[in-house]
Amino acid sequence: MEITEFVETLRLDGSLLADAAEEAGPDARIPACPEWQMRDLVSHIGRVHRWATEFVTQGTDRPGSFPEAPELPDGELVGWLREGHHQLVLALHSAPQDLTAWTFLPAPSPLAFWARRQAHETSVHRADAQQALGTSLTPLPSAFAADGIDELLTGFHAGDRSKLRTDLPRSLRLRATNAPGAEWTVQLSDAPPRTTRTAADTGSPEGGEPVDCTIEGPAEELYLALWNRLPWDALKITGDETLPQLWRERGSI
Repeated sequence: MEITEFVETLRLDGSLLADAAEEAGPDARIPACPEWQMRDLVSHIGRVHRWATEFVTQGTDRPGSFPEAPELPDGELVGWLREGHHQLVLALHSAPQDLTAWTFLPAPSPLAFWARRQAHETSVHRADAQQALGTSLTPLPSAFAADGIDELLTGFHAGDRSKLRTDLPRSLRLRATNAPGAEWTVQLSDAPPRTTRTAADTGSPEGGEPVDCTIEGPAEELYLALWNRLPWDALKITGDETLPQLWRERGSI
């Protein structure tokens, strides 16, 4: 995906998140994060946006401290969220292509990293806000959702902090059925998971080398299930069903 596409998704989902937060109210519970109410979600994503904006606008080349929670009354939190989101969108739109800044996942460039990461961060939490409100989730483009799966597998879960591990080596295939080429094979062991993007045309009805479990479904449903924002019921699971359970228990970021 292009940087401009990520920024546009960020713009849209940030606005939808704020709208849902305003309508649901500060006391609404966040289903995916039972310890949070809406005010906690708004505080978190507002601070994330301001944190990211500093890297993009200042070109900071080392990790910085995360902003403190705002000392604001509930009635001012959503406006504060909207302002920080707007500033992040402007920063990404106006940043130079050769931006130099700190990043924490592999990416073609720092600008590509921050646009991608903030788009997915905001989209997942927009789903949180809409679920708290009890309204239908706004659909995500399949290409964007597939990209988010790729970021999760080849970025977050490729690092030492991933808890997605097993004593007995196992293998898992994930396939987004409505996004061409969106298929990954994940090797699980007592080390960080090792993910490869599976060739789309393998000549095999199983899509490549045999694996212990295959999970497939529309890209958005797979994306949100892997982020533990949707149940796995709508996905097709073939093989060892303990692996989806492992993910539910240990796949949180």
